[in-house]
Amino acid sequence: MRFLILFALFVASSAFSQAIKIGELNSYKVFPAFLDPYKKGMQLALEEINAAGGVLGRKLELVTRDDGGNPGDAVRVAEELISRENVAVLMGTFASNVGLAVSNLAAQRKILFVASEPLTDKIVWENGNRYTFRLRPSTYMQTAMLIPEAAKLKKKRWAIVYPNYEYGQSAAASFKKLLKAAQPDVEFVAELASPLGKIDAGAVVQALADAKPDAIFSSLFAADLQTFVREGNTRGLFKSTPVFNLLAGEPEYLDTLKEETPDGWWVTGYPWREINTPEHQRFLSAYQKRWNDYPRQGSVVGYVAVHAVAEAIKKAKTMDTEKLVEAMKGLQMGTPFGPIAWRALDHQSTMGAYVGQLARKGSQGAMVNWRFSDGARFLPPDEEVKFLRRE
Repeated sequence: MRFLILFALFVASSAFSQAIKIGELNSYKVFPAFLDPYKKGMQLALEEINAAGGVLGRKLELVTRDDGGNPGDAVRVAEELISRENVAVLMGTFASNVGLAVSNLAAQRKILFVASEPLTDKIVWENGNRYTFRLRPSTYMQTAMLIPEAAKLKKKRWAIVYPNYEYGQSAAASFKKLLKAAQPDVEFVAELASPLGKIDAGAVVQALADAKPDAIFSSLFAADLQTFVREGNTRGLFKSTPVFNLLAGEPEYLDTLKEETPDGWWVTGYPWREINTPEHQRFLSAYQKRWNDYPRQGSVVGYVAVHAVAEAIKKAKTMDTEKLVEAMKGLQMGTPFGPIAWRALDHQSTMGAYVGQLARKGSQGAMVNWRFSDGARFLPPDEEVKFLRRE
């Protein structure tokens, strides 16, 4: 009898001490500027959580895989994480088309998926499902944050430039819809879509010059943004034409623009040097101490995503998927950007973004005249969301 009791205690102790596995997949090789800092943010969060005793008395473990930036590969990798690694939760993805593919799989396999980065509106609206929750403010939300400044200009003729895949298409559609609502007489005189990572910047800039717009909206990022800026600067496109650009104020992209950073663009981004809130200062200090580097937008996203999973597990008090899903609905938590909530209505977090203008400071690009935009204030009406989800 004593042996059986000891054996039962051993089995229970072993099960209790087993780590909780989070399966994380992302396009590390395709988008390293964002995802290298993202990985550091995840690691910092993991170390903080485990140093504090883990979750439910168990350590968290990240099992990471590269999805190659391809939806088909991402689904295969996610299946491996579920079937071979027995992960309790899926997390991650960067490109919107990849995020949508993994979201669909999560619904099929009935596993919680915390989409940390993909910005497409569809992931929580038209293609939303019970098992998918998204952290970052969507293309609609970030575009809506720029609209007040765009409408103030009262420019009638606009041109749009975007990467020709789900994120860029979603951003273009949101901008046209929202600006038209704010300024009914607006005209869109050019719409230029380029393959992701393969923009012919010279041709795009020439087409914009030929269209003679009064202002430009762009959702270009990474290498496409850099070559577009260089070509536009060379040809003088931006001297008298206001530009609005999603994401261009993020440090991972300003790092590469450097002295080429165009003055005056309105952007969303992350002015990490100047955010003096207590929650951000705590994060900044911990990140710099751990990595001897400054954080990028990706750092914050990775950090918050891991903490979100931990908070959901704490709230659910179990690893049962259905209870985890219920725990995510309405979950409230702190972040370096302030408190957020995960909406039960559409599984979108209320994380906000910083809106400001680009400027050169020495040989570096920076955000100036910035303000924080609370994500909860830039969502469509609930009735519209319900219609889009149609669950």
